[in-house]
Amino acid sequence: MSILSDAKYWQKTTNDVTMPALLEVQNIKKYFTTNTGILHAVDGISFSINKGETLGVVGESGCGKTTLGKMITHLLSCSSGKMIFNGEDITNLHTKRKKKIRRDIQIIFQDPFSSLNPRKTVYQIISEPININLRLLRSDVKKRVFELMDKVGIDHRFLYSYPHELDGGTRQRIGIARALSLNPKFIVCDEPVSALDVSIQAQILNLLLDLQDEYKLTYMFITHDLAVVKYVSHKIIVLYLGLVVESCQTSDLFNMQLHPYTKALLAAVPRIDGYKSKEKYVLQGELNSSINLKPGCRFALRCPYQKDVCRNSTPSIVEVQNEHYVACHLVKEINQL
Repeated sequence: MSILSDAKYWQKTTNDVTMPALLEVQNIKKYFTTNTGILHAVDGISFSINKGETLGVVGESGCGKTTLGKMITHLLSCSSGKMIFNGEDITNLHTKRKKKIRRDIQIIFQDPFSSLNPRKTVYQIISEPININLRLLRSDVKKRVFELMDKVGIDHRFLYSYPHELDGGTRQRIGIARALSLNPKFIVCDEPVSALDVSIQAQILNLLLDLQDEYKLTYMFITHDLAVVKYVSHKIIVLYLGLVVESCQTSDLFNMQLHPYTKALLAAVPRIDGYKSKEKYVLQGELNSSINLKPGCRFALRCPYQKDVCRNSTPSIVEVQNEHYVACHLVKEINQL
């Protein structure tokens, strides 16, 4: 049974008023053909994000986080499934409609150097989306660029600088300004601070939160850093080899992890107070291949609790507690629920 079938998962009720989700992703998949078989990069993921919220997407490298983000922003097409944005099916769009949708859905890339054109100045990078999509006078474009630079904290003296002349934090601020240039409703943040120094990360995270509050933005925040996702997210989905293995409110995940993989992720986070968990979740072995997958739990070979049912049958994701969804055959046994 998929989360897709549970109506509670798709809508949020506040003061007895039902609020529809801004984005609904319904069982989307992305497969790639390789020399050795079919690669299941994203293999049936469902979730929803309400307006003004941040959904954290976490998991190891290769679990499908970035592929998921690229499908939502139409940098990659879906193999199957459906995406509903603001009540409109945006799964398969013709070129003209796709261009309009991209005004509302933007992306901030992981590497602030490789995602910026090295041959263009700060002014050219930020103004390019405006010139392509909006018919504005040159003076109005420049005014808009200055406004965006002020919003993200870039000094005006860098207007005609090139990316290689700037530090990583300033380059990422340029990427954020570019993403904001068309007043989007939804932004995919693809590990936007992982390539930055720790001292700069907090500044960028606080900037993103301030912008979200001011413009009522909705984020999908992709990261492998659990400390970051705890700081910025309202809800979290945990991915493993293209599938959601756990989904819940952020506070619930950090108070009680129900899936063995999530337990292992949290147990691996260093603690500055020297605290060590009584339970040890040491993952053995390497990631399974996502090519030519066989039935069974994809985490089974690394799971300390695995049984025959885990190796032979793929678990469905079901609601274990209030709005806490887990894909594990043994979830109640492991957690003594």
